[in-house]
Amino acid sequence: MFGFWISSLILSLLWGLLAGYIATRIMGEKSGTLKNMILGVLGSVVGHFLFGLIGFTATGWIGSLIVSTVGACICIWLGRKLA
Repeated sequence: MFGFWISSLILSLLWGLLAGYIATRIMGEKSGTLKNMILGVLGSVVGHFLFGLIGFTATGWIGSLIVSTVGACICIWLGRKLA
């Protein structure tokens, strides 16, 4: 059971890194790997929450990646507005 949790965590971080990387390229942000990963993981949470509010759910890895990337773009946009 512990091994499954570790592999899920690693997979989530890799998805977060990929979503954060894609979002920073879309938004023209120049940032490091750690910031990309944080934006991707946070963006995943934000994206799934916002898409859930309007009644959409992501299925499959492509849907999840799209929702995470959109959420990361929203986080970048909000970060720019607050800074």
